[in-house]
Amino acid sequence: MKAYVLNRIGRLDLMDVPEPVLKDGEVLVEVKAAGICGSDIPRIFANGTYHFPTIPGHEFAGVVCKVKDKENEGLIGKRVGVFPLIPCRTCAPCQKRQYEMCMHYDYLGSRSDGGFAEYVAVPVRNLIEIPDGISMEAAAMLEPASVGIHALRRVYEEGMNSAVIFGPGTIGLLIAQWLRALGIEKIILVGTGEGQKKLAGELGFSEFYNGKEVDVLQAILERTAGEGVDLAIECAGYSEVLEECLDVVKRGGKVLTVGNPHGDMNLKRDIYWKILRKQLQLCGTWNSSFIPEEKEDDWTRTIAAMEQGILSPEKQITHRLPFEELHRGLEIMRDKSEYYNKVMIVR
Repeated sequence: MKAYVLNRIGRLDLMDVPEPVLKDGEVLVEVKAAGICGSDIPRIFANGTYHFPTIPGHEFAGVVCKVKDKENEGLIGKRVGVFPLIPCRTCAPCQKRQYEMCMHYDYLGSRSDGGFAEYVAVPVRNLIEIPDGISMEAAAMLEPASVGIHALRRVYEEGMNSAVIFGPGTIGLLIAQWLRALGIEKIILVGTGEGQKKLAGELGFSEFYNGKEVDVLQAILERTAGEGVDLAIECAGYSEVLEECLDVVKRGGKVLTVGNPHGDMNLKRDIYWKILRKQLQLCGTWNSSFIPEEKEDDWTRTIAAMEQGILSPEKQITHRLPFEELHRGLEIMRDKSEYYNKVMIVR
C-alpha cells in the first residue's frame, strides 16, 4: 500500500509499504478522509514521533475492508470513524473508564501507524459506525469535534450566558459551534487575522475582535456591562493569552485551558493574584471520552449533533487535497503561507 512514513524528523516519505497484518480484535480500515491536526506539524517537523519509522495521522475515517476474526465479518463495508487512543484498560483511570487519561496508552498516528496511508489496522473497540447522512470528511473531524465537547463538559453549567474564545483555529471554532448548541448567547472570538474573521462570520459568529488592533479587555468589559464573561477559553497555547483569559473572565467565573503550549507557560504575580482574588475556577482538559456503549460519551454526542445539523465541522474545511498532495497541506500549515482552518486529505 501507499503510505507517508516519517523516517526521521522532517523526513516524511511517500512509500510502498506492506499492508498491515491484523492482530486478534483488529480490522483493516480503508482511509477515505484524513485531517491534518495542528499537532502534526511539530510532530513531523520538530519533535518527531515516539519511534521511527511511523505513519502519522490521527484524524481519519474510512470503510472496513478486512477483518481478522469471523465474529467481525459483519463490519465489512461499514463506514467508520476511529478513536485514535488505544487505552491499556488496566491502569487506575481505565478502571474508572476515563480512557482519555490512560497511563499506558497507544495512539494511532504517533505511537502506532496512523491515517496518512491507504489502510490502517484498528482495534474493533476503537470504531464507531457513521450514519449515511454524515460525509467522510465530517467523520474525519469527529476527533477534534469530540475534543471540543469534552472540554466544555468539564466546565459548562446551566445559566452561563457569555463566553470568549482566544484562538479561533479548528478546535476554537468547533467549541464556538458547541457553545451555540448549548444555548450560550454571547460568543466572542479573539483572533489575529482577517481569514479567521471571515470564516467565523460564515459560521454565524459576528463578534470577532482582532487582538492586534483592539483593546480586548476594554471591548469585552463594554460588551458585558463591566462584569466580564462567564467563561474564558484559551485555545492558543501562549502565556499572554492565558493572562488575557484571567483578565476578561468575571469574578467567580471559569477559565478553560485547551491549547497545546508552544513553550513554558508563565504567569506574572499580578496575574496569578486574579485567580485568587476573583475566586476563579481554572480547568484543564485532554482528549475526549469514547465509550459508545454508554451512549453518553463525547463521540456519540458529536455524531448526534452532526445528524441534527447543529454541528457542521465540514464547514471549517478550507483546503481539500488529494492524498498525493499531503506535503502541500503540511507546508501550508507549517509556513502559514495562506489562511487555513482545517486541511483535509481526501481519497
